[in-house]
Amino acid sequence: QVQLVESGGGLVQPGGSLRLSCAASGSTFSIYAMGWYRQAPGKQRELVATITNGGARNYANAVKGRFTISRDNVLNTVYLQMDSLKAEDTAVYYCNSDHPGIRYWGRGIQVTVSS
Repeated sequence: QVQLVESGGGLVQPGGSLRLSCAASGSTFSIYAMGWYRQAPGKQRELVATITNGGARNYANAVKGRFTISRDNVLNTVYLQMDSLKAEDTAVYYCNSDHPGIRYWGRGIQVTVSS
């Protein structure tokens, strides 16, 4: 079992920045990738960014150039630096960890971009 706890969400104005963190605990030795997804009201959950143990990154087109995913393998923590935020980035953001045969999810954290 792995527990994922997100932090750092909140309300920010358009053009502003936020940094999300996700700390993993439990059977973290089997993690081979971590990432972030988001779900806006009335929409399906969608990929935001992922990062492997080796540091390979993948971003959704909608966030390329604005968001940066990073990871501290010692602390088992993944970060999402979000800059130049837009109203359409408003969503619940979920952290995930990938293991052989299973994916774990955090409970999610709200990010609201509004003036």
